[in-house]
Order: sequence, then structure tokens, then C-alpha cells
Amino acid sequence: MTFIEFKKMLLDAEITLPKFCKLIKVSDKNIQSYKKKGDVPNTIAVIATCFAKLHQENIDYRPLVEELKLKKQTKSGGFKKKATKSDNSSTDSQN
Repeated sequence: MTFIEFKKMLLDAEITLPKFCKLIKVSDKNIQSYKKKGDVPNTIAVIATCFAKLHQENIDYRPLVEELKLKKQTKSGGFKKKATKSDNSSTDSQN
């Protein structure tokens, strides 16, 4: 699904991109990055399509998603400083 088709699905579902991101616990920046790529991942396409269809059938999908109690994913790693052996030994000697 192209990013443009995705945005149309959100319109059909009557949900804004920021509210969509908040509901499914995904970073707005992450979704916006698909605009440059041109396409959205299959899972995002499926979610948007289901939301649009449920809305068309007058089913409020928001409570259904909220019941899942999704948690925002966080990245681990990156440029985080790792503890070195000398760092660990200095704290060990203090304890």
C-alpha cells in the first residue's frame, strides 16, 4: 500500500495520523518515514484497512484496540555508552 493510499484509509476511518500513532503505540516519526519510502509495511496497511472497514460498518474500533493495553516499543542499544570492565571494577570496590 502506498503512503497516499494509507492516508486515504485513515480518512475513511476518520482518524488523524497522530491519533492513529497514539492508538497503536507507534512513533509518529516512524510512520512519517514511510512517506519518503513511498509504501507502508503490510502490518500498518492491514491495520488502517481494518479501521476503515470497521468505521464503515459503524463499529468503534478504538475501544477494541485500547483493550489490548499496547505498550510503546522502545529501542535498546544505539549510541548508549556501555559499561566497561574498569567501570564495573570501580563500583565493585566501593561496595
